[in-house]
Amino acid sequence: MERPVSYFSEGTRIRAILYLPDTLKAGERLPGVVLCHGFTAIKELILPDYARRFAAAGIAALAFDYRGFGESEGTRGRLIWRDQVQDIRNSITFMETVPEVDPGRIGLWGTSYGGANVIYTAGIEPRAKCVVAQVGFGDGGRRQREAPPEQTAPMRAIISAERQKRVLTGENTMVDPFTILSEPDSVAFFGEAMKTHPRLKTEIPIEFIEATQEYVPEEMAPRIAPRALLVIAAENDATTPADEFRSVYEKAGEPKKLSIIEGIRHYEIYSGEPLERSAREAAEWFKRYL
Repeated sequence: MERPVSYFSEGTRIRAILYLPDTLKAGERLPGVVLCHGFTAIKELILPDYARRFAAAGIAALAFDYRGFGESEGTRGRLIWRDQVQDIRNSITFMETVPEVDPGRIGLWGTSYGGANVIYTAGIEPRAKCVVAQVGFGDGGRRQREAPPEQTAPMRAIISAERQKRVLTGENTMVDPFTILSEPDSVAFFGEAMKTHPRLKTEIPIEFIEATQEYVPEEMAPRIAPRALLVIAAENDATTPADEFRSVYEKAGEPKKLSIIEGIRHYEIYSGEPLERSAREAAEWFKRYL
């Protein structure tokens, strides 16, 4: 069963789809999971493949659009992690009100940028009873800090100029997201996805770069325990390298698990056997700890 729903996050209407098992019995209350997508994505892309598998495993699944994306209201394309974390927390609150969901058994699942978001959110949100994050990152500024200063100087100049512009004019400079995330795998994946999901096309603020470089979700990883954390990485990931989640895993407390899917790149987790494996491992983790 798939049911369109909506609710509010800090006064902004969020649109979502609630996925429930077809075998749901009257009065039954299930564990629930909030699904959090990645960079500029919308709830119709990727999330249904996981949500339907979770529902088939007896888990209620909520796939939503962050504010400013997809069908949700809000400033278009404003991809700032602090806002998205609040949208996730408010999505948990919504799930607590769903009659078919046990409010004491709600978990988080996130992929890519959403994988970082669920780690951070769980660190500050005790209502998240179990977490699965896949192909995400632990420190959004690590690559920038480790690169030679002369290599990062142009970007630092752009960030500085944009910061001053926001202060003096109150305006953001909006750009094509793939001038920022220009890694070839990402450009190819989203270019193809936009053919069937035109709502994906958007612009995002340059402010996103500064915000992400300051974003260190792995600092929150130790706060998740004793709640369970599963992190899933792609061995040959060029977008969010597997070492990012190795670092998260090392910092997290028990119970925890690191699963690395061999021989695949970032976007290959969304199809074929990698999809089946990542969804299966997540569902088993939720059934065990929710």
